[in-house]
Amino acid sequence: MALSLYVDTERWRAHQQTVLRQFPGLVPVCKGNGYGFGHERLAEEVTRFGSDVIAVGTTYEAARMKDWFSGDLLVLTPFRRGEEPVPLPDRAIRTVSSVDGVNALVGARVVIEVMSSMKRHGVMEEDLGKLRASIEDVRLEGFAIHLPLDRTDGTDAVDEVIGWMDLLRAARLPLETMFVSHLKPEEFALLQQQFPQTRFRARIGTRLWLGDHDATRYRGSVLDVTRVIRGDRFGYRQQKAPGDGWLVVVAGGTSHGVGLEAPKAMHGMTSRAKGVARAGLATVNRNLSPFVWDGKQRWFAEPPHMQVSILFVPEEAAEPKVGDELTAILRHTTTQYDRLVDN
Repeated sequence: MALSLYVDTERWRAHQQTVLRQFPGLVPVCKGNGYGFGHERLAEEVTRFGSDVIAVGTTYEAARMKDWFSGDLLVLTPFRRGEEPVPLPDRAIRTVSSVDGVNALVGARVVIEVMSSMKRHGVMEEDLGKLRASIEDVRLEGFAIHLPLDRTDGTDAVDEVIGWMDLLRAARLPLETMFVSHLKPEEFALLQQQFPQTRFRARIGTRLWLGDHDATRYRGSVLDVTRVIRGDRFGYRQQKAPGDGWLVVVAGGTSHGVGLEAPKAMHGMTSRAKGVARAGLATVNRNLSPFVWDGKQRWFAEPPHMQVSILFVPEEAAEPKVGDELTAILRHTTTQYDRLVDN
């Protein structure tokens, strides 16, 4: 009995091919928990469709990925002087976001990231002159720009990339390869058309692996079902059952990521009102679980345990049976499955 990730493999791979056609030279990203699939599985997929490079989040991820992928390993987290050294092969490429970082990586393969409107990290415009002398001591693989997902001020992603291309060219820096993120297919094509001498490479993770939501499904197995009547006490905290029905023990707990939620950006009054409502219900121990039974998301009977969750299913719903599987609406990037099933 397990929390399982079911993958419609044919559909999932068809979506991958669609994205690969939209972004020629795509750099597949595999970071964190491998977008829910795991690093080893994504390394297999990248090898299958023939990419020469895979992007990972950290040097620690690169150290693991080197055993599963034989191509180049692009580390996205920028190098910092004094960081813990991690043994990596020569096929590892470090991202650098400062002139100091470039100076500290003599002889290394590097991608230099410039400061975008994300304002997260990157070389500033005023440092481009110093950068020109520094790159002679490294093996420059290209420049990179990481763009925001939303542009609430009406600015244009293509214009931002072109602006940096002009700055780099004015500083007499080589523009053979430019790594980009969060561009639409038509924006990517427009840049490649306007700058035919530069090879643009889109670093893509979420769109590539999770872009077709119906290609994957989490399901938790029912382990036990106990009949309760209103007022019966149960669980670690001996709470009272809110009504007649069943306590359903289902595979999937905090060790899997069930009950964990990343902060969300709220837009508009409707989403804010829903957030306030959820917070209010939580104060009286009413928390909606990600598990769906008989067409509805069911409430946690109590906070999820380490490897299982206990749900309350009211008597007006169909009675769950041991061995049934409940669909679970879970975020891939925070979920650890017990098993992956290819359909």
